[in-house]
Amino acid sequence: MADIELLDVSIRDGNQSLWGATGLTTPQILQIAPIMDRVGFRALDFTSSTHMGVAVRTHRENPWERIRLTHAAMPNTPLQFIGTGFRFISWETAHPDLMRLAYERLIAAGLSRFIVLDPMHDMDAVRASARTLRTAGAAEIVAALTFTISAVHDDAYYADLAEQMAACPDIDRVYIKDPAGLLAPERARTLIPAVRARLDGTPLELHAHCTIGLSPLTYLAAAELDVEVLQVACGPLASGSSLPDAQRMVANLRELGHTVDIDDRLLAQVAGYFTRLAAAESLPAGTPQDYDASFLRHQVAGGVMTTLRRQLAELGLADRFDEVIDEVVRVRAELGYPIMVTPFPQIVCSQALYNVIGSERYGNVPDQVIRYVLGSFGRPTAPVDPNVRDRILSRRRADELRAEPPPLPPAELRKRFAPGISDEELLLRATMPGDQVDAMLAAGPANRHYNPDLKGVLDLLRALRTRPGVGDLVVDKPGFRLELRSARSPDAPPARPAPEAPDAAPVARERRA
Repeated sequence: MADIELLDVSIRDGNQSLWGATGLTTPQILQIAPIMDRVGFRALDFTSSTHMGVAVRTHRENPWERIRLTHAAMPNTPLQFIGTGFRFISWETAHPDLMRLAYERLIAAGLSRFIVLDPMHDMDAVRASARTLRTAGAAEIVAALTFTISAVHDDAYYADLAEQMAACPDIDRVYIKDPAGLLAPERARTLIPAVRARLDGTPLELHAHCTIGLSPLTYLAAAELDVEVLQVACGPLASGSSLPDAQRMVANLRELGHTVDIDDRLLAQVAGYFTRLAAAESLPAGTPQDYDASFLRHQVAGGVMTTLRRQLAELGLADRFDEVIDEVVRVRAELGYPIMVTPFPQIVCSQALYNVIGSERYGNVPDQVIRYVLGSFGRPTAPVDPNVRDRILSRRRADELRAEPPPLPPAELRKRFAPGISDEELLLRATMPGDQVDAMLAAGPANRHYNPDLKGVLDLLRALRTRPGVGDLVVDKPGFRLELRSARSPDAPPARPAPEAPDAAPVARERRA
């Protein structure tokens, strides 16, 4: 029986899979970070460049500040960044010097573990990214074997990649990444030994989503096959289209005789916190999934599936979901069966959506689809359908993208912006709309505290601010008394506003027995 370590994905991949990819806020993360630091996780899947962009765009929070604050709150647990190595926030290919600068700033802010995930399994690109990360100072570099099902992606294909990864001096570990949850226990029993045989002692990890209910059982098979680390999520951020539940996985592994060095009491506290947060913010909890064979066709991962459903609902087209999924299968085949991992699920799903809502298929083609067909992301595993390729490349926009100048290095990008900005601000402004970065800076430092149990009271305070006619309000119950007086009342005594609602007009005084 083996000693199994756990890596938690709740903060990034868990909420990205289940909560519409809008991400947790900085105070929500900081509130639980010190406890997560003591659970015994090997590392935390913390952020990606897309995740950082969401912090700016959706929450007007500085992602660099978030990394620094979280690292300070949990200094004993490595924080992980996942990326392709060729882009940062924007979907456009970045200059190698920009990527080097991004890695240097991420490491300086507090990240130490990096996933290198090339969506085409281009080993030259993987080696180059790993070398850049090592030079920048990364403590641990993990290369991804992204699992999919096709005539090409057999055990020998992955074993050959694993051998090349093990031979790279800048790669410390390898992990099998199963974003659509397609890896069945039976396939794991042939795939994992084939990969391990070529790793020459390099540690192996497994990351598999629960999308069709396979991964909890696949994890138990993997533990028997000497996979050292299993990636999990906590409480409502587990199951569904996310990863297996940490508490249930610990119990099952121990039942089978494996050792898992995790503090059960603190793990329960983490799960309980996220449960209260989900209730306070009206967010759905992941639930165990029934087997759905359709996923073997479209292979759309959990986070992308959630985002697609949300987009269709916003367009008033929720009833056409099945139609879009059928089109996803067709588009993926026409584009040469790309592995459905970022950015390819987004590319395929976007084109499928346009094909369904447009007057004709490929009447509207996003730039990223054109770039894919032009080879900007590498060589497709299978050739693009000739008719589709010709239709896409005959567009005027294809000629414009062919003529695009190469990406600019940081020194040239600086000339576009105000002098003296920091490297961190430069990386945001070079890859995001300026008004979004301006709004983030204007918002100032993020709040540091969040308590889901206080959300009802805080909502009341904010509502009272919009009701100028409201006078005094008293909440009185055994052991607790809350008095609210309008700040506009001439006889209202001066008082410090509640720390979690600094902009609230009412003045609160609390007395606890």
